Amino acid sequence: MSYDDVEIEDMEWSEEIQAFTYPCPCGDLFQITKEELRIGEEIARCPSCSLYITVIYNPDDFRDSSEERPPSEQLKPIAVS
Repeated sequence: MSYDDVEIEDMEWSEEIQAFTYPCPCGDLFQITKEELRIGEEIARCPSCSLYITVIYNPDDFRDSSEERPPSEQLKPIAVS
């Protein structure tokens, strides 16, 4: 079970480590990268202890623009007569 559920908006972006961070009770920071979020990861781990948090976010906000859209979102060709 995770230590807590945290909204991505409550986390801070760290340019230094290229990850979203959130304070851990042990004094370190929970960390999760944009790439992890892009592939659907929702667990941010603390590198200094065994705690982790569940990150609440919208996966569409991190979808790579070069990814193919799901078939339901693709445009259908128009028949020309």
